[in-house]
Amino acid sequence: MTEMTLGSGGLETQEELRLALEEVRKWEKEQRQLMIWERLTRLPFKLLDKLTPKVVHEKIGQLLNELGVYIQNGGNYLVAGRKVGELVGEVSRETGGKGEGPYPLAVMDEAARRLSKSRSNFATAQGATTGFGGVFTLAADIPAILGLSLKVIQEIGLCYGFNPLEKEERIFAVKVMQLASAEAVGRRAILEELDLELGSDGRIGGGDGAAVSKIQGWREVIAAYRDNWSSKKLLQTIPVAGMFFGAYTNREMLKAVAEAAMMLYRKRRILARLEEGGETT
Repeated sequence: MTEMTLGSGGLETQEELRLALEEVRKWEKEQRQLMIWERLTRLPFKLLDKLTPKVVHEKIGQLLNELGVYIQNGGNYLVAGRKVGELVGEVSRETGGKGEGPYPLAVMDEAARRLSKSRSNFATAQGATTGFGGVFTLAADIPAILGLSLKVIQEIGLCYGFNPLEKEERIFAVKVMQLASAEAVGRRAILEELDLELGSDGRIGGGDGAAVSKIQGWREVIAAYRDNWSSKKLLQTIPVAGMFFGAYTNREMLKAVAEAAMMLYRKRRILARLEEGGETT
């Protein structure tokens, strides 16, 4: 992603917004493609998944069921926006702004990048700590990484001005998490569904398909997420060596989640600004 200039003193032009939107759409196109490594590892991962301890599958299934509670009322996974607002304001002042919105995309991007780096570092340490004990401590890592994934998605959403207190935004957060962990077929389906959900102003539920109202099918998608995630965490069950696998796996998972969140929320903010400028996409 091309970084927009910080401290340029004002919001973007329509042309700059169109170029930024084109970058996001290029990223989305890449997500729809089946990567070479996915072709090579699909069968081994399916085999490894059968070897994943039952307790791991059960723990993941239990926690993913809690996402239903999160979607309905936020539950324990809901974050507060005050600290994120302070961070965005701080970035704005560092670049010559007034520290109050509306913020340029460059400011929101930088705040999102800082949060992404901070959460990835935390996830790396978390994975190393819990991976040291192998399968015995993996059960503690699973809820931690799930909660951290949802947290960073919500925080990045707040950077771009989207409030997780709204139910539609919590559904969107779950979709972002699914996208980050899915294989190519799943990514295509999720991106197509999100295209239906998004209105021309970037708001959820504004599209003709209003796919957000069909959330009853989310459990099937969650099941695929669980299976894929189990395979990625399997090597972490090896005592001591799991420390290195855990650190690497958690870091890569958080990086993927943060990237997906940044791209999709950025797209929505761009669409909203284009709409404000009287331009439809």
